[in-house]
Amino acid sequence: MDLEKDTYKTIEVAVGDALYKEKGSKFIGYVYPIISEEDAKKHIDELKKKHHAARHWCYAWQIGIEEVSYRANDDGEPNNSAGQPIYGQILSKDLTNVLVVIVRYFGGTKLGVGGLISAYKTTAKLILEEAVIVKKTIDVFYQLIFEYKDMNKVMRIVKEQNLSIINQKMELNCDFLISVRKKNASKVQQLFLDLRCLKIKEVTP
Repeated sequence: MDLEKDTYKTIEVAVGDALYKEKGSKFIGYVYPIISEEDAKKHIDELKKKHHAARHWCYAWQIGIEEVSYRANDDGEPNNSAGQPIYGQILSKDLTNVLVVIVRYFGGTKLGVGGLISAYKTTAKLILEEAVIVKKTIDVFYQLIFEYKDMNKVMRIVKEQNLSIINQKMELNCDFLISVRKKNASKVQQLFLDLRCLKIKEVTP
């Protein structure tokens, strides 16, 4: 992740059915956008139902922007012959919040560890080349609480700084959730503090 530019790369739309064949075995690749390990499990379970006659469902995922976690799973293939080659392709594209699953139908001929590494790497590469990769900003979220009479002052900063209002509640007072690009966060926070008419705190949406 390029933290200095406060951006990261991911995909927004799942892509499937990239096919690679080697000595009778079929390798079918899928890639999904995910934000949690639970997302990954759900997609893997769906593929196991769809491809119930397959022999292996190997995968790798990476989640997180500044604190990254990942997993690579060989699902019964020899150690590091499937999950790691798949994960290597995720890293080569500098992606996060993605899951890549390769479904293998065994063709009767063993490929050996080298052959498996090549097949899983190639299939992962094929499916990632089909995916549309997008660049997103790393954002900080703030809650703003203020009175109605101060709405114009708050909205002037929102417009001047091109901020996004994610959520707003208008009850006894105004409660806004806004997002700010990380590199602008401290400046924007100070602009609101300088108003001296609202409460501002950083939150996790």
